[in-house]
Amino acid sequence: MHFEVSVDIEAAPETVWNLLKDVEHWPEMTDSINRVELLDEPFTLSSRARVHQPKLPAAVWTVTAFKENETFTWESRSPGVTTTAAHDITPTQNGVTVRLTLTQKGPLAPLISLLTARLTRRYVTMEANGLKTKAEQ
Repeated sequence: MHFEVSVDIEAAPETVWNLLKDVEHWPEMTDSINRVELLDEPFTLSSRARVHQPKLPAAVWTVTAFKENETFTWESRSPGVTTTAAHDITPTQNGVTVRLTLTQKGPLAPLISLLTARLTRRYVTMEANGLKTKAEQ
């Protein structure tokens, strides 16, 4: 499964980046996340966080790519599937475009996708819209 959503945000790139990398406060921006526990500080390459979401088991995510003020990617592994989520910021004339992607691979990915694709798409879209709302306040 691969899902991607982009949202234009009328806010300074630094504002959006600071909200995006402050993963412990994501529950304040979206109902798709109940709680995030940062397991390694500061949040940067190789940091881990435990993410609790409604209707899904808690998952530990590890940052696999990180470029300050531009992007971070993290992944979560469970038996038979690896989920990778990227968060990219591109400056525009009026602020930024944020692109969120989520990809699942592995032998169980087709089954997991069948069971959770609709919920996953809904959650990623909620996260993009919540970031936009918070950044533009």
